[in-house]
Amino acid sequence: MTNDIRHAGPLQVVIGGEAGQGLVTIGELLARSLVRAGHHVLATQSYMSRIRGGHNTFSIRAGGAPAAAPREAIDLLVALNDETIRLHRRELTPLGLVVADEKAAIEGVPVLKVPFERLAAKTSVNMAAFGIAGAVLGLERTNLERAMADFFGGKQVEAMVENCRAVANAYTWIDAQPVTFKKLAAPPPPPQARIMINGNEAIALGALNAGAKFCAFYPMTPATTVPLTLIEYAERMGMVVEQAEDEIAAINMAIGASFAGAPAMTATAGGGFALMVESVSLAGMTETPIVIVVAQRPVPATGLPTRTEQADLEFVLHAGHGEFPRAILTPGSVEECFELAGKAFGLADRYQGPVFLLTDQFLADTYRDIIPFNLEPPPIAPLPSECPMLPYKRYALTETGVSPRLIPGLSPQLVVADSDEHAEDGHITEDLEVRRLMVEKRLRKMAGIKAEVSPPVFQGDNNPDLLLVSWGSSQGAVGEAAAALRAGGTRTGALHFPQVWPLIPSHFIDYLNSARAVVAVEGNAMGQFARLIRRETGFHIQNLVLRYDGLPFTPEYILRRLSHGTTA
Repeated sequence: MTNDIRHAGPLQVVIGGEAGQGLVTIGELLARSLVRAGHHVLATQSYMSRIRGGHNTFSIRAGGAPAAAPREAIDLLVALNDETIRLHRRELTPLGLVVADEKAAIEGVPVLKVPFERLAAKTSVNMAAFGIAGAVLGLERTNLERAMADFFGGKQVEAMVENCRAVANAYTWIDAQPVTFKKLAAPPPPPQARIMINGNEAIALGALNAGAKFCAFYPMTPATTVPLTLIEYAERMGMVVEQAEDEIAAINMAIGASFAGAPAMTATAGGGFALMVESVSLAGMTETPIVIVVAQRPVPATGLPTRTEQADLEFVLHAGHGEFPRAILTPGSVEECFELAGKAFGLADRYQGPVFLLTDQFLADTYRDIIPFNLEPPPIAPLPSECPMLPYKRYALTETGVSPRLIPGLSPQLVVADSDEHAEDGHITEDLEVRRLMVEKRLRKMAGIKAEVSPPVFQGDNNPDLLLVSWGSSQGAVGEAAAALRAGGTRTGALHFPQVWPLIPSHFIDYLNSARAVVAVEGNAMGQFARLIRRETGFHIQNLVLRYDGLPFTPEYILRRLSHGTTA
């Protein structure tokens, strides 16, 4: 290949095609190869709700510095079909390149037409495309081969041989082509080994690290890969993962497991969580710890099952009839997925009730290269087998609202629980004074939960002209947009909320009051978090950048909306 131009990055690589063409395999292998070569990556997926067909993409930002959000411009487009060319050719950068089959109908843009049928058997064409992409980016062939060996795990030896042959043929073919492309420059060796992981995998590992022992679920995109990851480690970690017949059964199984002493969780999306709502109240009344992962997608009803949104905040905040304590954690990065999953189990254990981890499809499916997690487990106190206060009262009135919790069958004491209102000993009561005391007892636990709230994270200029407020997965795009504004001379700050309930006004009200203009950036149509802030503090965030078309935020999208006067 001639004209070997080296570029420090980041570059945006997009692989596009139909479901069933193996583009996810190409994407994951290419991202892993880039990480092995020392590059930082951020890999995102956009896919339709189809087993075969439709238009899907796997996008990778890669370079010498970490990336926090996807970009819209494309440097290298690997098109597995003509539709990908038609849909994305206008997004190419001036020095961009399209990789397509030699039969593809394309004119007017730089294109590398590849004879895929001559380079690989029909079953390995995607591996030839993988090889072409790796060669164009300047990766060593051995790097790609090691990634394939790890990915396929020594299985299907004959297929592996054919895949390696396809990659080798791709490198041999491309060496003879006059291709001009800004290859990725080799970065310095990373100071520390890194792993590539997505948000759902990080949540699962965070749960295991926190001591999770039971998960029940019913498959629902985009939450399913949380329990599927748990299944991979279940035997080694002494965990039970159960696929239930529906979401109602799943949450009730998890509550039952927790009642029996196993730290338990469930994972679902909005439609599945709608079926779980009654049991959220059951956990609140029986004061049973449970972690509930809600991975958001565009709604209502089935909505867009494989796209992303942040429209379930108010639903989760008010889910379950009645008043009882809860916490809602909203990770904005892969690292926060791991950390906050652990925190969720700690809070559920200490305050004996439901704790929510609210994520979305974008964060669930986004891969990043990160330094391996700190595996020190969050402090979860072992449950006692004896009670210092006799006779034992499961719902004893205490100053903190937290009552002594014993596990049935592990002590001589009788453990009584009921979904009806109950007295301190757990037996049903219709004593209205006891009812009042029990409501107040449960709500006193909120003081402890508030003391452990993860405060918002501020970055940027103090007393800014513009403050961007975000929660959850929009953190990266907001951070990059704020950095671009600062580079352009605008004093800008970014305030990210990794926990949206309970809100502690003293944590953030000064940031809001000190900014000349405040803009809330949210993936919904009604500015749900801005409304929550107004309800809790009286501060009205009038300016909104909203997105609800099923796509994740990009820095470009935010900057365009700001230049047009904000609001959706």
